[in-house]
Amino acid sequence: MINIAVTGACGRMGSKIIKTILEQEEMNVVAAIESPNTPFEGKDVGEVMGIGEIGVKVNGAEKLKEVLQTKQPQVLVDFTVAGAAVNTIKTSSECGINLVVGTTGFSNEEMKEISSAIEKNQVRAVIAPNMAVGVNVFFKIIKDLAAIIGDYDVEIIEAHHRHKKDAPSGTAVKAAEIIANELNRNLNEVAVYGRKGIVGERTNGEIGIHAVRGGDIVGDHTVIFAGEGERIEIVHRAQSRQSFVTGVIKAIRYVVTAKKGYVSDMADVLGLN
Repeated sequence: MINIAVTGACGRMGSKIIKTILEQEEMNVVAAIESPNTPFEGKDVGEVMGIGEIGVKVNGAEKLKEVLQTKQPQVLVDFTVAGAAVNTIKTSSECGINLVVGTTGFSNEEMKEISSAIEKNQVRAVIAPNMAVGVNVFFKIIKDLAAIIGDYDVEIIEAHHRHKKDAPSGTAVKAAEIIANELNRNLNEVAVYGRKGIVGERTNGEIGIHAVRGGDIVGDHTVIFAGEGERIEIVHRAQSRQSFVTGVIKAIRYVVTAKKGYVSDMADVLGLN
């Protein structure tokens, strides 16, 4: 049995993750973590979610270390916000807990902190900006295309619901990183985030990245490779957050036997590397 702690437990993703974990024969939820001083403190997370008692109380993040030491999960799943997730990851690593992290918006410095904690404490980790299986196939396709038609102009457009806090999305940034790496470009030098006013002609090496926010869009990503007289568009659309949760379940199964002290991604989980 794989015992699991979930942070952001009462949120949209956290609730879906918990419900799906409970459907797996070999998995069990042992801890539900919410934001510090949560009003749900002490309540059964199943009741908060509307599925009835499951015997797991909600705890605020200020009690994370205590809860992890008491409940001793094998894996912690984090879908929260970058600032909070860094501390969660460091604390979990120090407690010897393996990690599956779908939180986005980490800075380069935060990723260094995270990687250092995972390596130092020799835990296993899967960290990915998007855990949907289709998105990671999408990543593989754009990588291969960039290698074939490297002189085409590249533009990336992402769209998400009006409540998303970070922009551009972690998935869009990951797509840009993949393409820039394949084309031997420094993304910090060639990325253009939106355009306004008289910006002059597009340079050959630019990678455009654009964010749309509105309504209840779950997540759309389009990569355009535009050449003279033709273009190729690769599109992934998430119609439900369940697509992300399916990937989370695969990541949980993978991480318990992954390499220690190493940050894996969904390409490792799915055997795409």
